[in-house]
Amino acid sequence: MWVHLKAVLENEKSVQLLVTLADVCIRVGHWPKHFKDSVSVIIPKPGKPTYSTPKSFRPIVLLNTVGKLIEKMISNRLQFDMIKYDLVHPNQVGGVCQHSTKDAGLFLTHLVRTGWAKGKKTSVLAFDIAQFFPSLNHAMLLAILCKQGFLSFVGRFFA
Repeated sequence: MWVHLKAVLENEKSVQLLVTLADVCIRVGHWPKHFKDSVSVIIPKPGKPTYSTPKSFRPIVLLNTVGKLIEKMISNRLQFDMIKYDLVHPNQVGGVCQHSTKDAGLFLTHLVRTGWAKGKKTSVLAFDIAQFFPSLNHAMLLAILCKQGFLSFVGRFFA
């Protein structure tokens, strides 16, 4: 549980061991199977008048805590380098530090209000691209990582 992990992470030696584990996972290009294990649970949505239909419930996935923590570490390290070397397209939003969906919403609100102030009418068209990542061309992702100068073991990890 997170509360236990938080207690463990107060020890500097434990933190260093997790960092070392993350480094080794990337260097050898291996993500242990037990980091991928998850448990799905179904919880009731609050405030529903009846719980007799499936729409009244929400499935959630509980991932391995250590694996999830290491994923966050790797993600933060990659994002730092991507932002540092200007590899994030300015229109990329969601899941990237300083390019969050909230930032995009604030920018969109600014554009709408600016239009209103000038007496213009405003429309917004949005797409749900939640299934984009599973359809991502992984060979292209690896080629981009290589072309952008990421070390070869980083590409092997994502392969």
